[in-house]
Amino acid sequence: QVQLVESGGGLVQAGGSLRLSCAASGSIFSINAMGWYRQAPGKQRELVATITSGGSTNYADSVKVRFTISRDNAKNTVYLQMNSLKPEDTAVYYCHANLINFSRYAYNYWGQGTQVTVSS
Repeated sequence: QVQLVESGGGLVQAGGSLRLSCAASGSIFSINAMGWYRQAPGKQRELVATITSGGSTNYADSVKVRFTISRDNAKNTVYLQMNSLKPEDTAVYYCHANLINFSRYAYNYWGQGTQVTVSS
């Protein structure tokens, strides 16, 4: 069994910052890519940022420069530093991990989501 536990969401004023964390635990042999997605009310879930085990990153155009994804492989944790937040960043943010379990099978896992609300 694998769990992804997110933390760090909340309410912030426009221009402010938040840092999200997501820790993976359980039957994990190794973790490939980790990332963050978000879903605003009435919209589809969209990619925010991803990071490979080697540290290569990918960002949505809407968050480039403002957001930074990082990971601590020793802690199986991924972070999302969000600066210069805008009201349009308001959404539920979901952590994602593609990982290999002890049976050497690869699976995709999702966290429960954490709410980020940016007020204008």
